[in-house]
Order: sequence, then structure tokens, then C-alpha cells
Amino acid sequence: MVINNRYFNHVNRTAGTQNIQAPQKAVSNPGGFNGILKDKMEQSFSIKFSKHAELRMQSRNIHLSQDQKEKLKNAVAKAEGKGVRDTLVLLDNMAFVVNVKNKTVITAVNRNELKENVFTNIDGAVFT
Repeated sequence: MVINNRYFNHVNRTAGTQNIQAPQKAVSNPGGFNGILKDKMEQSFSIKFSKHAELRMQSRNIHLSQDQKEKLKNAVAKAEGKGVRDTLVLLDNMAFVVNVKNKTVITAVNRNELKENVFTNIDGAVFT
């Protein structure tokens, strides 16, 4: 099959002009590439909470300060450095089971429920 570019360009110019939109301007970012990269790096290493963990934290009245979140993040980084897949993080009389690969807290336990709990499906523990 042979396509005649002159015919194709002629058709595009005459028939397609009504649906052409003006080109969009690029959105400028004050931080530029480095700012975007930094934001993405921080997002990629932020700790997420599963829906189950959020419900457990709510029902068990567990609230984390920014400092505690940072400690949790550092504990997950340590576990990741050791090749742990699912870790138990003990932090200030609270326990968190975290999937290290996804950096997602799976469940959370407060001080009152730590004594009688058995944690399964973990291959490492971090004490902070």
C-alpha cells in the first residue's frame, strides 16, 4: 500500500482544522527537575497504611506523631537493608506489622493488646 503524503496532508489541513486544539503550555515547576525528583523520592519512601491498619489504629486509639512516623520509616529502611519482606516494628509500646516491599503498615496493635498477641507471617523484627 502506498500513501501519498501530499494527499494525506491536504486532507488533514482541510478536514481536520475544526477539531484542532491549541498546544498546551508546559507547567513550570519552581523547583524544576530537582524539585520533582525530590518529591517523587520522598513519596516512594513514605510509609502507607492499609485500610485494615487504619481501622485498627482508629479502634485502638493509636495516633502517631511526626517523630514516631519518622522512626517507623527508619525501622522499615533498616529491615529493607537486611532483606526482610514482612517485619514487626515495636515502637513506643505499639507494634506494627509492615510489608517492607510496599512500605505499607498491615496492622497495628496498642500497648494493651501486645501481651496476648501472636504475630505470624513475619521474617524480621525491629525494636526502636
